[in-house]
Amino acid sequence: MKSLNYPIVLASASPRRVELLKGMGLEFYVRKPDVDETVLPREKPLAMVKRLSESKASTVVQELLREVGMGLVIAADTTVVSPKGEILGKPANSDESFRMVSALSGKVHKVLTGYTIILGAREMKPKIWSRVVTTSVKFRKLSKQQIQQYVDTGEGLDKAGAYAIQGRGSSLILSITGSYTNVVGLPIAELAEDLRAKFGLTDGII
Repeated sequence: MKSLNYPIVLASASPRRVELLKGMGLEFYVRKPDVDETVLPREKPLAMVKRLSESKASTVVQELLREVGMGLVIAADTTVVSPKGEILGKPANSDESFRMVSALSGKVHKVLTGYTIILGAREMKPKIWSRVVTTSVKFRKLSKQQIQQYVDTGEGLDKAGAYAIQGRGSSLILSITGSYTNVVGLPIAELAEDLRAKFGLTDGII
């Protein structure tokens, strides 16, 4: 892979997003953005993930411009939307985790990931592209005991919606419609398409 004249940075501390992006063959750095992720009053899920991904990308690209003068930043935000339209972020504790998984049991919910790509350089208008990808996920019907058993693993405590599709949470799921990697945290096929088409980035991208 030939060297670019600017760094590529993933604005995320998520190990799942890091692994997904590595799978594309890109060479990149990781930097955690300092962004308030509080949901705004009456904010819709689609608007929220788009806003937060843009905020994360913008924060990190400004840091890069001060430090090295140019860079391409990829940022994302993922949320789970319950069958009733409620935004399900990361649970605060086991009780909240139980409530979230119970709300998903036997039903179809949606997972939304907004991602933003920014190519910035000093004294140049930044090039910005954002997209929101939606995947539908159907849970099997779970008993209270089964829900508690999963909650007790602790796997879902740092995950939106209180479950991990790539972990033991896979046993909770009957089917998905749409991107699997979107549920993990980064829709790789769509991202690869946009990096090629919108930013002309081809090295390491099929």
